[in-house]
Amino acid sequence: MNRLLLVDGSNLLFQMFYGMPARITNRQGKAIHATLGFTGALLKIIRQAVPTHMAVFFDGEHENDRSRIDPDYKTNRIDYSEVPEEENPFSQLDDVYAALDFLGIRHAETTVCETDDLIAGYALTLEGETEIVISSWDSDFFQLITDRTSVLRYRGAKTALCTPAYITEKFGISPAQYADFKSLTGDAADHIRGADRIGPKTASALLFEFGSLKNLLAHADQIQKPSVRAAILQNRQRLETNYRLIKLEHTAPLPFALPELAYNDTGLTTNEVLKGIGLK
Repeated sequence: MNRLLLVDGSNLLFQMFYGMPARITNRQGKAIHATLGFTGALLKIIRQAVPTHMAVFFDGEHENDRSRIDPDYKTNRIDYSEVPEEENPFSQLDDVYAALDFLGIRHAETTVCETDDLIAGYALTLEGETEIVISSWDSDFFQLITDRTSVLRYRGAKTALCTPAYITEKFGISPAQYADFKSLTGDAADHIRGADRIGPKTASALLFEFGSLKNLLAHADQIQKPSVRAAILQNRQRLETNYRLIKLEHTAPLPFALPELAYNDTGLTTNEVLKGIGLK
């Protein structure tokens, strides 16, 4: 059975850059903590997922199409072009790429979309051919979960593999409703504001009753609680915009065919990789 591991590289890089206990340098004084953490975490992810194929994707530096839909989208993010090198996760990106090359893992930067869109394209296109494991802490990927696609949230011993049962237990909805759910509640990480007075429990109850955001908006006058009905009616345009921002579909060209992503874990250690790329 094939299993394709799709890694949100930017997400993992940030997790490791800010999650390492201290800034680590090698004998030449070069900062390597992000590369060290990224490589070590990636190898653990690989050995948990046991993929036959894999790829790692990173967000490139280009205009974000979602900003045309909503100018406030991700405006809460740091502009790393103005951040000192020692505080900038991207300062170690070339070494991370070298580590991936040494491991024989295909990787690419996005050029016309976000990493989410690229990973979604693979998941939606190849789910019939292979099992899919998406490694990321970005909850947007929850909408892609099926019986064949799972999301691995790496955090050492607290790593979780998210399946349809996980989503139902945690949110009271199906994965197919997650984009609708998040449109209602908003996403502070991406500077997306939900409908006023609509929290997770209310969003879950509304989707249980109406099935989808589209059906909810079409029958908003049937919402029994006046304050909730008013919140939905007053925020109709906002909710429709949110859905356009959050919904992941297959629109981006895929840089690699599945056979190009074949991967065989040779059992290398983190130190062997760092030594192999000249950081040790």
